[in-house]
Amino acid sequence: MQLNGSVEIKAPRDRVWAFVSDPRQVGWCGPGVQSIEAIDATHFTARANLKLGFFTTGLTVNLELLDTEALERVVIRAAGGAQGTAVDATTTLRLSGPAEGPTTIAFAADVAVSGSFAGVATRFLESGGEQQLGQPLDCIRAKLEV
Repeated sequence: MQLNGSVEIKAPRDRVWAFVSDPRQVGWCGPGVQSIEAIDATHFTARANLKLGFFTTGLTVNLELLDTEALERVVIRAAGGAQGTAVDATTTLRLSGPAEGPTTIAFAADVAVSGSFAGVATRFLESGGEQQLGQPLDCIRAKLEV
């Protein structure tokens, strides 16, 4: 499943870049994140409680910075799961706009869910994908527009 969106951040591009290229910062904008642990410079583990409609499940996700182009683009892969469910997502964040801001973040995610929660998760994302996408982007905006 593909999710796409964009948001304008009233902040200089270097400040936005520093935030979105660091999973220890941008990771907290993921839904239900409880903790983020650095393994090395490009690998991280996040734990979250994910609510899908009436269901809530604990989720452990391994994050990897796959590719970065300073001040332009970051690609992050998230793979993990819980109780017979697996999630695999690759997200690309592209930054544009003048150096002094505002900065536009264009977001594209390819998300695959399999296992016991796959049907529920897929329907939930398909019916509320825009809202689910908006929450992390709103979080990024709130953390950077101070």
